[in-house]
Amino acid sequence: MNYRLFLLLSILVTEASAMSADSTRIQPYSANPRYWQYQGQPVVLLGGTEADNCFQIPDLKAHLDLLVAVGGNYVRNTMSDRLDHGYEIKAFGQNADGLYDLDTFNDAYWQKFSDMLRWTAERQIFVQIELWDRFDHSREYWDIDPFNPKNNVNYTHEASNLAAEYPDHPGRNQQPFFYTVPALQNNELVLPYQRAFIDKVLSYALNYDHVLYCIDNETNGDPAWAQYWAKHVRARAREKGVVIELTEMWDQWDVRKEEHRSTFDHPELYSFIDISQNSWQTGQTNWDNAQWVRQYIAAQPRPTNSTKIYGADTHGSPERGVTNEHAQQTFWRNIVGGFASSRFHRPPSGLGLSKLSQPHIQSARLFAEAFDLFRAEPDAASSLLKSRTENEAFLTHIEGEHYAVYFPASGAVELDLSNEKAAFLMRWLDIGTSSWQGEGTRVEGGGLVNLTTPGEGHWLVLLQRVD
Repeated sequence: MNYRLFLLLSILVTEASAMSADSTRIQPYSANPRYWQYQGQPVVLLGGTEADNCFQIPDLKAHLDLLVAVGGNYVRNTMSDRLDHGYEIKAFGQNADGLYDLDTFNDAYWQKFSDMLRWTAERQIFVQIELWDRFDHSREYWDIDPFNPKNNVNYTHEASNLAAEYPDHPGRNQQPFFYTVPALQNNELVLPYQRAFIDKVLSYALNYDHVLYCIDNETNGDPAWAQYWAKHVRARAREKGVVIELTEMWDQWDVRKEEHRSTFDHPELYSFIDISQNSWQTGQTNWDNAQWVRQYIAAQPRPTNSTKIYGADTHGSPERGVTNEHAQQTFWRNIVGGFASSRFHRPPSGLGLSKLSQPHIQSARLFAEAFDLFRAEPDAASSLLKSRTENEAFLTHIEGEHYAVYFPASGAVELDLSNEKAAFLMRWLDIGTSSWQGEGTRVEGGGLVNLTTPGEGHWLVLLQRVD
């Protein structure tokens, strides 16, 4: 038996005993591990919020209530304290001279975090926590970072190997803050403070059963960093007697690249996948690459999340096609394509919980209530859609029972039901108004069924077998 297989079996045996005692936690769905289940029932995660570090939002309760009102149940929460909005506060205690003491914590910061966990639990909103974000510790944010030696009383630049400035984009990996683990630079001075911070996060989060864990936000650093923290977090969870679901998010936009294999190939560490960066890919490529991932992990299927969908006309990316329209299309390609979650990224890089995104979340919830996503299979190659042009329509189906086709814009295709002898009830969902149109039309199987959108905009058509 090779070491990887032995490690995987050991972890599974250890965690199975804990899971048997608490099967109500969020975890891969037992009947289809590509999706999530909670309290024993399958669930699809849909969302959008105005900030990454949603626990810092001043009117968070109202924001969460709005999310629930439009059918959402999923937020992203980075542990970030960088001053993007002006209301953020730092995690550590501060002395009278303005310097931080990394041996102490700012109670107000942790109260906000505790409140967020409690309020989301009360509303059955699932939280994906990102423990580290490389943008918090570089460029202008490093200048005010408590971990910067010039801002704390705990270590110097010389002793810590941390410079006063890191002006370049963090993607260049010049910040040794992310190389402190034993397998890399083994920084025995800084690492204990990092570990204390993560343990503080876990001291709150591990008390809840609706939390997912992600090590980093869109990193392209050394995989040894993520592996260290994945093992550390899992060890703390086992000490607590709970099983957690954990992943890493890689920066590479092309999910077929080697960088993503660090997650795909290691289910013993990463029990789900996040390919948010696939949302930088537009149109048909966005769909094709996601379907490639589904096929790649087919032998060991796991939930695939998209916790942030890029796309906004205000972001400065229209020349790449990453626009308002792209974000709306990607949200649906994720759902029809078999993702376990789909969430709009915060402004200005995404649509957040805006007037544009709200009807999509609400319509997706209507669709999920009418169609059994958890038994469905995407038509990856669109082989059942005839007369289809690139990016015109996308299909998921339960063969012989239900067929659902999403149209990113007005269009017409033919659905091949040649092998179906039954009749079907065809209903159209107007995504822009979050409403089903009429009571439906009866269509016969046994051939090609014409599907022509009733109007402009985003549409979804559902065909349900008539028994």
